[in-house]
Amino acid sequence: MLKMLRFTLLWLVVLFLSISSSSARPAPFAMRISCGARQNVQTPPTYTRWYKDFAYTGGIPANATLPSFVTPPLKTLRYFPLSEGPENCYSINRVPKGHYSVRIFFGLVAQPEFDNEPLFDISVEGTLIHSLKSGWTSHDDQVFTEALVFLLDGTVSICFHSTGHGDPAIISIEILQVDERAYYFGPEWGKGVILKTTSRLTCGTSKPKFDEDYSGDHWGGDRFWHPIRTFGQNADEPRSTESSIKQASDAPNFYPEALYQSAIVSTDSQPDLAYTMDVDPNKNYSIWLHFAEIDASITGAGQRVFDVLINGDTVFENIDVVDMSGNRYTALFLNTTVALSGRTLTITLRPKKGNHAIINAIEVFQVIAAESKTSPEEVRALQALKKALGLPNRFGWNGDPCVPKEHPWSGADCHFEKSGSKWFIDGLDLDNQGLRGFLPNDISKLHHLQSLNLSGNTIHGDIPSSLGTVTSLEVLDLSYNFLEGSIPESLGQLTALRRLNLNGNSLSGRVPPALGGRLLNGASFNFTDNAGLCGIPGLPTCGPHLSAGAKVGIGFGVSLSFLLLVICSVCWWKRRQNILRAQQIAARGAPYAKARTHLSHDIQMSRHRNHGHARTAAENGPSLLS
Repeated sequence: MLKMLRFTLLWLVVLFLSISSSSARPAPFAMRISCGARQNVQTPPTYTRWYKDFAYTGGIPANATLPSFVTPPLKTLRYFPLSEGPENCYSINRVPKGHYSVRIFFGLVAQPEFDNEPLFDISVEGTLIHSLKSGWTSHDDQVFTEALVFLLDGTVSICFHSTGHGDPAIISIEILQVDERAYYFGPEWGKGVILKTTSRLTCGTSKPKFDEDYSGDHWGGDRFWHPIRTFGQNADEPRSTESSIKQASDAPNFYPEALYQSAIVSTDSQPDLAYTMDVDPNKNYSIWLHFAEIDASITGAGQRVFDVLINGDTVFENIDVVDMSGNRYTALFLNTTVALSGRTLTITLRPKKGNHAIINAIEVFQVIAAESKTSPEEVRALQALKKALGLPNRFGWNGDPCVPKEHPWSGADCHFEKSGSKWFIDGLDLDNQGLRGFLPNDISKLHHLQSLNLSGNTIHGDIPSSLGTVTSLEVLDLSYNFLEGSIPESLGQLTALRRLNLNGNSLSGRVPPALGGRLLNGASFNFTDNAGLCGIPGLPTCGPHLSAGAKVGIGFGVSLSFLLLVICSVCWWKRRQNILRAQQIAARGAPYAKARTHLSHDIQMSRHRNHGHARTAAENGPSLLS
């Protein structure tokens, strides 16, 4: 009976553990790239795994100089010289749909001839999230940028845009999954919003730490907490504790418990606690304030009460941390979103009871509206055009053609369609750019194109007939190239076309009548310097003109006739050869045939003579046998 009871208890323990493990939340997706690295690496002290460099559109690997001790201890980076284009990107696939913290660390190329402090812009999924400012190498919290982004289509595009102040240089990229509702701040929060980290402070300590250093939950996104021991000389005092903090690591933000084990408390000489930081003007900011009552002098609710002011405006009144959190040593955070017109943000905690205020940590995010992206079909069409024309590297043409709006693709004009919340290409101006190759059929997928100028290049081949389906086209300039063949009849369907320049090519055949008739309506068409064109005033008169179908029919008929002639010739030749061979055989056999004829005649004559002298047995008498 005792053995049976032990077995039952053991079975229940195993069942409980299996249920617990099956219901445990899976680890979040994490992708860390060591830029410029040729093999995977691990970095101390947490032995974080970094993948070797991949998914880049260009750039050059090089040895790295780390600008700060908070930079991951990696040895390489990838930099992007302007000769490879103003836009270069990492385009990473197979990223599960979800909410992510995207972090990029900047670096310095370890070569003396390079700019010690390059300045450039960074975008994620077409939205500009950061512009490096002069002096960034001297501030630990400016050697990286970080943003919370929703990734919805299985990919992420992270681009670096040159601004003419040195070559962008990147040490690492991190894509870390966080909770779907992490940092929810109100109705405006959602998949169309990006939260860019402006500042993240841990108060009352001098030790900078990542969530990993705090042994924080991986679903927190491994945040970096910049230490600040005091807001001002003799204005406050630090506090710390080793007591455990309740309600710290809860979903959806999963703050590390140790974050609440240090704090700053105001003093009698300066009862207000005030922190001021620089911000970009005319932006919205989401502010998160963290509290836990760890001061031993406070034993219960009502002993410390204060207001919170943002730039002088009260946003929270009568904050009693013990009362609102439920107890001492219990985490509490408050969030508000404010619109700032100036360049500074001041957070003030003003005591109302107890004369002293307390704060454990501060987070400030810039609220950025995610840019609408360019139609995927038109992006693919431009990529096909880039490949077919051999677009020089200096053009770049990486990332999204239209966004960020500050960095559109060179030569591309964009139009935003509000009804579909998408960008479209309405103009391409690539004249005299040394383009080679041919015009692909995919160009017809630029359905909103109004102007196309590819003049003065060395483009060869035919004009694709599919170009006639771009009915919005008003200006088409393909002059001074090496185009050949006939002008497609489909171009006559472009009823909006008001200027057409095809001069200076090697085109031939009749100008489509629909185009010729448009000249009477004030359109400006130029077909000169094409020796083979005919059919409109100013060009030679055409001879008998056959349609393309008729030309194909005639060509097929001629080919078939030639094939039949060849077959008949081969048959006649083989028959002639057989006759000649038979005659040769007959000639070789003639002497032997004559000899056989004479021999047969002699035999017959002999038989005839013998027949006249023949006798019967009776006439000769009996045969004598001995």
